[in-house]
Amino acid sequence: MMLFSELAEYYDRLESVSSRLKMIDITTELLKSADEDEIANIIYMTQGVLAPPFEGVEFGVAEKIVEDAIVVATGYSKQDVEKDYKKQGDLGLTAQSLRSTSKLKRMNTKNNSVNEVHGVMLGIARTSGPGSKDAKIKMLANLMAAGTPLEAKYMARYPLGQLRLGLGDSTILEALSKASTGERNFKAELERAYNLCSDLGLLGERLFKDGTKSIEGFRVALFKPIRPALAERLPTAEEIIERMHGECAVEQKYDGFRCQVHKDGNKIKLYSRRLEETTEMFPDMIKAVKDEVKADRIIFEGEALAFNEATNEFFPFQETIQRKRKHGIEEKVEEMPLHLFAFDLMYLDGEDYISRPYKDRRNALEGVLRGSKLIVPSTQIITSSPKELEKFFIDSIGDGLEGIVAKDLSAPYVAGARKFSWIKMKRSYRGELSDTLDLVIVGYFLGRGSRAEFQFGGLLCAVYNGAKDVFETISKIGTGFTEEQMKEFKRMLDGIKVKSKPPRVDAVMEPDFWVYPKYVVTVKADEITKSPTHTCGKERMPDGIEVGYALRFPRIVGEGTVRQDKSAEEATTTKEVIEMFRQQKKVGVGD
Repeated sequence: MMLFSELAEYYDRLESVSSRLKMIDITTELLKSADEDEIANIIYMTQGVLAPPFEGVEFGVAEKIVEDAIVVATGYSKQDVEKDYKKQGDLGLTAQSLRSTSKLKRMNTKNNSVNEVHGVMLGIARTSGPGSKDAKIKMLANLMAAGTPLEAKYMARYPLGQLRLGLGDSTILEALSKASTGERNFKAELERAYNLCSDLGLLGERLFKDGTKSIEGFRVALFKPIRPALAERLPTAEEIIERMHGECAVEQKYDGFRCQVHKDGNKIKLYSRRLEETTEMFPDMIKAVKDEVKADRIIFEGEALAFNEATNEFFPFQETIQRKRKHGIEEKVEEMPLHLFAFDLMYLDGEDYISRPYKDRRNALEGVLRGSKLIVPSTQIITSSPKELEKFFIDSIGDGLEGIVAKDLSAPYVAGARKFSWIKMKRSYRGELSDTLDLVIVGYFLGRGSRAEFQFGGLLCAVYNGAKDVFETISKIGTGFTEEQMKEFKRMLDGIKVKSKPPRVDAVMEPDFWVYPKYVVTVKADEITKSPTHTCGKERMPDGIEVGYALRFPRIVGEGTVRQDKSAEEATTTKEVIEMFRQQKKVGVGD
């Protein structure tokens, strides 16, 4: 049995190192020290969650609740806690500091195990209704009072989603590989299984209980959402046809939100791009699946768009996204009914379709949707002609859509990966970068001059390097913010501010404040250039200077401040930036 005090010591070690290899070694040691029935909870806790995202278990704990818990656990006043928090900028450090000089005699000397702490935290998350705030404070305070100051640090951070360990899923997968086989080369098989179940805790538990053979036998399962396949980019029809070696399917690319549908009889669940359950948000879609999909058990995915019945047109994305809400759902169903354009099939009536060729998946999908009105197959052509592909692309743009996606007719569904079995081509404009980028905020700058009153002057943003599991800077964004955006960014980023550069951030430029890589923003720029001030794709030049890629004239696009549908690891990748740099000088169709 592992005590939470031992887990806290591992976390403290992880927080103190910046080398990813050392992080893997420490996490490997942690996993090997745990019992089989603790592995899942340790992985969830290390990810900063209580359960996989698709289960929708949220802590429901605000900073004020943690502050009140520290007051109860230490005997200090609310003013003392707030003063220390303002000084330290981290409620975990405040909990540790005040717990170490507690004014209360330690009445509870219980050494809580990892599973016991996880159980209490789960109880906190499930507590609701009248009196729930006081109940949450009491449960959290009891944990803090019973534990060491170091335990209190992580007990305060955990329910706030601010563990700040710097561990990504890729690092945990490598640690699982080393802990189970002694080598890192089993990671690929673990990643394949993870892409099919989206549950690292389940994966770890299965690995330690049943061995590597159980991982190799992982298959698609209902209500375990599959990590979505992603498309590569190419700028011209000729390059797409050449890369596809001739004939391919070409589908319209819809500007809505991705939706993965799981159906088992009358039990139906929907999942977002980030694999969060969205079933309750879309009662009209649930009804359509029940009424129109001719299959007892099925997993398929598509793009949902809101439809304006008065004009017989689709709403733009900025309006479609309003359908994702927790309140006022019925009114929006009437105002903005959804249509789902289905584009792939993963499972059908007991048969796993993941490994089947795309043409077989598409044929089966069309079969179960025949006669459906609200859920229909995406508009598609089969062609080997660049000219025909170009015309289809132009027609799609004329319909107000984003562009097209070409698909290899013989390729399997590649879960969780960006491969050239899917290739997208979007609108392009002469003299400008043809696509937007989704960037991770890793720091922010203080305001100067007229912006001084907002204490916000811009963002330091990065892309994700999946091979290294690090975030590499590509841009400082200092223009185009409204006053409301500046206030909102300052509020959000203060909550994830850290004292030093996060371990997984690779940067030369230093912001006034570093933040934990969490929030993603969509950015438009004129072009990608080479620059010694950023680390994206950096390489050493003949003169010895290291040069990376940077954005020229970057500005945030979209109505909101951040993308709620993407995690930091789902941001634009270094590999994509390098490919976009190669493509940007070419003139695409529609210029």
